[in-house]
Amino acid sequence: MKALAALALLALAPLTAGCGLHPLYADGSKGPVARTLGTIEVGAIGGKAGWLMRNALVDRLGKTGAPQYRLEVELDDQILGIGVRTDNTVTRERRTLRARYRLVDAERGTVLLDATAGSDAGIDVVTSEYAVIAAEQTALERLSGEVADQIVARIALYATRTKPAAR
Repeated sequence: MKALAALALLALAPLTAGCGLHPLYADGSKGPVARTLGTIEVGAIGGKAGWLMRNALVDRLGKTGAPQYRLEVELDDQILGIGVRTDNTVTRERRTLRARYRLVDAERGTVLLDATAGSDAGIDVVTSEYAVIAAEQTALERLSGEVADQIVARIALYATRTKPAAR
C-alpha cells in the first residue's frame, strides 16, 4: 500500500513542477523585487492619516538605492456612524481608509501603475469620549499598516512581472 502511494506521488510530481509558483521575495534583500522596492521614493501625503501612511510605506519599502520611482498616494479617510439608537445616538462607527496610488518612473514621469487599496475597521462608541478618540486613532494606525501592505504587495507583484528599464 505504501509503495502504491509513493508511486502515485512520484507520478504527480511532474505535474506540480510546471505550476509556475515561485517565491515573490526570492534571494531576500538582494533579489530583484527587494531592489526595486528599495528604489521607490514616497511622496508627501497630507494630513495625519497621510503621515501614518507615508511612514508605513517607507518602513515596508526600505531604502537601498537612488530613487528610480516615485510613489504618489491620495487618501480618503472617513468615519461613518453605522449603529444608531432610537434616540439618534451612534453606538458603532466604521472607519474606512482608501488609497489611490500611482507608481511613476522618476526619470520619464510616466505612470507605470495606477491602482487603489483600502480597508475598514469597526469601532464601538462608548460613553467615554476619550476612549472613542483613542479607538479611532488606533483604527487609523492599523488601517494605515494594512493599506500600506496592500500597496507594497501590489508593487512587488508588478516588479516581478516587468523587466526593469535600462538606465
